[in-house]
Amino acid sequence: MSDVYRLATLDDAERVQQIIYEAYVTIRELGLSWPAANADVHMIQENITHNKCYVLEQGGLITATITLANPERFKELTDSTGLPFIMWFAVDPNVQGTGAGSKLLDWVEQQIIRDEVGAPAVTLGTSEKHPWLLPMYQRRGYESIRVRDAWQGEGPMHLMRKVVHPERFEQFSAERKQAEAEQTPTSS
Repeated sequence: MSDVYRLATLDDAERVQQIIYEAYVTIRELGLSWPAANADVHMIQENITHNKCYVLEQGGLITATITLANPERFKELTDSTGLPFIMWFAVDPNVQGTGAGSKLLDWVEQQIIRDEVGAPAVTLGTSEKHPWLLPMYQRRGYESIRVRDAWQGEGPMHLMRKVVHPERFEQFSAERKQAEAEQTPTSS
């Protein structure tokens, strides 16, 4: 079975919507108001058109998807971190546990975020209320960098970051600290 990593096209919208809908059952059951959890085909088409929606195709069938957010559409978030944001990660429940999701996430982190975008790290958001997402991302090397209760009743939401290029991240952190220091007024 050959693996193909690629950008989704509008022709993929129905399959991507099916995967996301089926994979996000727990999110709906928990009452989390994530847009992807109830996305219809039109929303998926908008996502494919305005962001970079990647898919993993195995044996000719899309088995996983993840989206790199367009920084202009998520300006407040990407400006606050200075880093790319990934979202709408989903794996077909029929292949969960086979490594398909890990393969796609690894590929996006390394080939897209580190090599193509040139970013030192990547961010994503998840809920503490979900029983396994936060620990899964932590095992994959993500750390919480901001926690807040964004929506009433949804509990703490974690903005998480994973360093994908340590040397670049050191330089990035030093430059951000310097920029913050220059913007902070000094008291006399």
